[in-house]
Amino acid sequence: MNTVMAGRAITLSEQETARTLLERARSAMQAIEPYDQERVDRLCRAVGWAGGNEQTATRLAGMSVEESGMGSRQPGRRAKVQGILRDALRQRSIGIIEEVPEKGIVKYAKPAGVVAALIPVTSPYVTPIGIAIYAIKCKDAVVFSPHPASRKTTAETVRIMRKALEKLGAPADVLQCVEQPSIPLAKELMSICDLTVATGGPAMVKAAYASGKPAYGVGPGNATMVIDETADVAQAARNTRISKTNDHGSGCSADGNLLVDASVYPAFLEQLQAEGGHLLDEEQKRRLQAVYWDAEGHRTLSTIARPASVVAELAGFTIPPEKEFLIAEESRIGKAYPFSTEKLGTVLALFKYRGFDMALDMVRQIFAVGGKGHSCGIYSFDDEHIHRLALVAPVSRIMVRQVQSSSNAGTFTNGMPMTSSMGCGVWGGNITNENISLKHYMNVTWVSRPIAEDRPSEQELFGEFYGTEVW
Repeated sequence: MNTVMAGRAITLSEQETARTLLERARSAMQAIEPYDQERVDRLCRAVGWAGGNEQTATRLAGMSVEESGMGSRQPGRRAKVQGILRDALRQRSIGIIEEVPEKGIVKYAKPAGVVAALIPVTSPYVTPIGIAIYAIKCKDAVVFSPHPASRKTTAETVRIMRKALEKLGAPADVLQCVEQPSIPLAKELMSICDLTVATGGPAMVKAAYASGKPAYGVGPGNATMVIDETADVAQAARNTRISKTNDHGSGCSADGNLLVDASVYPAFLEQLQAEGGHLLDEEQKRRLQAVYWDAEGHRTLSTIARPASVVAELAGFTIPPEKEFLIAEESRIGKAYPFSTEKLGTVLALFKYRGFDMALDMVRQIFAVGGKGHSCGIYSFDDEHIHRLALVAPVSRIMVRQVQSSSNAGTFTNGMPMTSSMGCGVWGGNITNENISLKHYMNVTWVSRPIAEDRPSEQELFGEFYGTEVW
């Protein structure tokens, strides 16, 4: 592996740190190898409670804001811990996990190994807990590599989970955290661990795939929502507000672009403002663009996942105290028009369309700019519109009449696997389109027994071409 990273070479000390973490993780895996399903499930419950109880989650959320300046002090995301735990507990992960008698197949689960988990600055405590639950369920060990800007929060989260393991007599080193994170050290871990789960920026995800080891990465988001003429405008506006203000829009799944049918546009815009949206005038929009993106079109750190009032102040204007997100009306799409790109904050772009064909064209154009493979959504009661969007949208998941920011990753009112990491398929440069969940943390052995012959005749297979001209 090339050791020149981020402008410097990896140090000998960092290499030794990586080796030590790996050795301790492998020893911990050996210690828990005999654990049965009941004991493993108990560990999952203990770890989930340790980090996901309301008191601790509130403390960690506050710690995260103090450390990085991003996100909200309200631990709204702790529901994700509960959902991940629910999904994990309902599945087997040891021994036989599936039987398909008609095919003579029996499947056995085995650990994937030591997982290198890259944790994003925008989710420094919920993401580690979710990964820990899935990994422990499969008897994996995890080495967490936090983002430097939120390393204390992630380290504290891991410390709490380790205490829960120790209390139950399990080795704490099943879960470890890098104390002094760096890009060279993260890349070294990815190159020596068995599997990487990379939840973070595009550069780190790309590095995970270049590590030479299996990796699950995520692609960037640019969630785009279609509001057609059949939509419940009040529901769509309410859900948009919930999605956009959750953790100050820090998630890749938070609504970014709203494509609204012209016939409901005025009513929807009015309702959106009633829900706490501040409609920018042209001067405010110009000022916002100047601080929200740099000269190269990159998002500025000072405006990511910040309250709308803070972002407005940075842009040189103020908004009423009841306003929670910013609305920019837009008609242009492309790299030269940054409001059509991913926002990662409390800003929405609002587009008007006339006719559903135009909406579909706009969806294609937006995802050509960025976010291809991630997600979109639709507020509609027209099944044909939903079907047509699903046929053409280059995304891995489409939410229908749901709060986009939470629904992509699974909620208690949809069937998506609960997760904090979402694959974006080949579109997004990822190996899978699926939500990264329990099955991605295990190896599976297929045992095949003989069955009655299942061989169609050549005539059935070749159909109309059977017996025709031969070249």
